Amino acid sequence: MTAVIYARYSSDSQREASIEGQLRDCKEYAERNGIAIVGTYIDRAYSAKTDDRPEFQRMVQDSARKIFDAVLVWKLDRFARNRYDAVYYKRQLEKNGVHLVSVMEPISDGPEGIMVESLLIGMAEYYSAELAIKVARGERENALKCKYNGGVVPLGYVIGKDDRLYHIDPETAPIVQEIFTRYADGEPAEKIAASLNERGLRTRTGKPFVKNSFFQIFKNRRYIGEYSYKDIVIPGGIPAIVDKDLFDRVQERFAKNKITHGRPAKDEVNYLLTTKLFCGKCGTLMAGESGTSHMGTTYHYYKCGKAKRKGQAHCSLKAIRKEPLERFVVDTAVKLILNDPVIEHLTDLILEAQNRENTRLPVLKEQLRDTEKRLANLLEAIEQGILTPTTKQRLDELETRRDALKASILEEELQRPTLSREQILFWFERFRQGDVNSPAYQRQIIDNFVNSVYVFEDRVVLNFNFKENAKTVPLREVLGSSADGNGPP
Repeated sequence: MTAVIYARYSSDSQREASIEGQLRDCKEYAERNGIAIVGTYIDRAYSAKTDDRPEFQRMVQDSARKIFDAVLVWKLDRFARNRYDAVYYKRQLEKNGVHLVSVMEPISDGPEGIMVESLLIGMAEYYSAELAIKVARGERENALKCKYNGGVVPLGYVIGKDDRLYHIDPETAPIVQEIFTRYADGEPAEKIAASLNERGLRTRTGKPFVKNSFFQIFKNRRYIGEYSYKDIVIPGGIPAIVDKDLFDRVQERFAKNKITHGRPAKDEVNYLLTTKLFCGKCGTLMAGESGTSHMGTTYHYYKCGKAKRKGQAHCSLKAIRKEPLERFVVDTAVKLILNDPVIEHLTDLILEAQNRENTRLPVLKEQLRDTEKRLANLLEAIEQGILTPTTKQRLDELETRRDALKASILEEELQRPTLSREQILFWFERFRQGDVNSPAYQRQIIDNFVNSVYVFEDRVVLNFNFKENAKTVPLREVLGSSADGNGPP
């Protein structure tokens, strides 16, 4: 597993040693768990109450490049203190296949808090979906007018700054015409690419031409003037660079030569228990790996990070098959958690956790009640004719304070929305309706309800995200008939 470290401190009054301490603890955690650190992102004198942090934003953007598997932070408050930011950016990392790990809070920042966070993720997804509908509506209107809707602009075209329409680029369109003509006339793709490169010409992305560079060019029907966006296709919607006869001749030769676009991508394997599965013998995180049998069948496993990195001599725990372990964890979680008594208990815990999390809101509301009481008393005194030279000044002060408190309460409630019992119960009900065979559903169950899983030689211990709920089962029960010969082939 590879990871980067994100470190931050809030103000200039904090010392550089704060960063050094965070980096040291994160590196020690990585060393213990066989994680390779491939980079660091450091924001100095930036508050986590805002996402306007340059290194933080760079880290989130880099997560989409698939160059690391996890982000290590000293504590979760280094990542974000605004609940919405924490939910939003953690979700962004997860969409990019990157896990967020707090090294001083190895499992979570509070079991019930995980469920609160998941509820907020659901709310954020709702608003995101609503926004996506509006965006899609706007994009559809653009498409009906043959306007540019984003993405890489094909070689040979430019987009008008004012009208957002496709226009022929007089500098690069001749290159496209040349490529089509030479290929249709029988010239090899490799020779065409070499010739273009010798002249210093480059692809739309600024890279040298190779044989596979022509795959997108030859298949792109925009070059014959056909505009397309999702289900909208408009012939003649944009200016053509090559004529239909030349395009069809290229398609015929292209099909015969069977030019392929690179190697087929390997199927992505999602190890659902990553960051939650631990070796029972040495306590190290277990990581996913695969092996191939002599018959050519590929199997997927979880293996102790120490054994994987240093060899079996340092930890003798055998690797454990991925699929039966994940399915057993999911089935057990569903059975133990998604029943009426436990759901009611968890709902109470979540409501209590919300109240504990926000200590500022009750204080603000109490101050507002006190201010309104003082205002009422002052108005009553005025009605009774009790006036002093400072009455008007005091009235203005109290009204100003009342308005400021109301604004602070509203801001706090927007940052930390309070979920009702009905909302929480509805959220649990969604899980009850889920398909246990769906990988997405399995991911949700593990992320929300499973705290940690420890694998021993003879048993597996499951810990869930609420107190006094752990289950120990024999390893053979988890793996069934696959317990024998459990190691990699």
